Amino acid sequence: MNVLEYSKGVERLVDPMMVGKTHYMQTKLAKLPVCLQKRIIKSATKKSGMMPFVVEPYCTFLFYEIPKPEKVEKFMPDGFEPAKSTIFEGDREKYYGIVSMFRIHTSVFWGARAEYYLVAKNTKTGLLSWVMMDYISDTISYDEAHGLKSPDCKGAVMTTTCEGDFICEMKNSDGSKKVECTANLMKSKMRPLNKKLWIEGNTSIAYGRLAGEPDGDLFSLTFFPEEMKQALEIPLKNVSHFSVASSRTGKFGAVLERVVSFPFAQHMLSDAPGIHTHYNTEQELRNAVESVDFKKIKTLGR
Repeated sequence: MNVLEYSKGVERLVDPMMVGKTHYMQTKLAKLPVCLQKRIIKSATKKSGMMPFVVEPYCTFLFYEIPKPEKVEKFMPDGFEPAKSTIFEGDREKYYGIVSMFRIHTSVFWGARAEYYLVAKNTKTGLLSWVMMDYISDTISYDEAHGLKSPDCKGAVMTTTCEGDFICEMKNSDGSKKVECTANLMKSKMRPLNKKLWIEGNTSIAYGRLAGEPDGDLFSLTFFPEEMKQALEIPLKNVSHFSVASSRTGKFGAVLERVVSFPFAQHMLSDAPGIHTHYNTEQELRNAVESVDFKKIKTLGR
């Protein structure tokens, strides 16, 4: 198994017709009590513990330095604490909050998302982790706190132009949560990424207290490490507009420091809700990816 074959295998697991059926079913299931929704989802994950997860090109990240990490400690799930990290190799370690903006297609949902993260350490495993604080989307989603969620962001814009501009404009119905960004990619440079943040962190993802349960509802992505080897750094002077707001996360005095973009699709398998695949090392992750048998995978939503 190599990167090319793995990418094709993940793509083949996504059936647009089945995704459409899932979107329709969500409109019915969302009317049920959250406890019943969770029971249905957990029953489905017993049959299929993975979901193809394709992040489309030009997924872009805004990195904000958090000068006072003690202000974000209360948002951490049990067993997590704020942690310093670098974004690219050779940078100085700092505490970061992250806003990611991307389009995605999976076997269950298809659309645009903007997510708010804090960089943390899992005190039980020692792994650097991404703690999801909040998110908005123009498609369906699921988390432990809310169950099956309907889109909360209509008319989302997530695209690129022929002049090299990345554009994101997303806002929920009452305007309490929004992400807006316009950044020109033309003078960006590819830089090697910090493996600990990008590879280790994406195998240890948790929900913060406002988006999940106190235990973090940990999950992992399974991918070739090369997916997180390098990315474009967009010069701040080429970011002509950005605005981020979340009524849930509050203001931490954070300052925008780096803008990162992936000019290629990233192909991964995501743990289904309630499932946690654990990797102690990059080599364990690579071994797992190389041994995937796509003929035997039964994915969520199919």
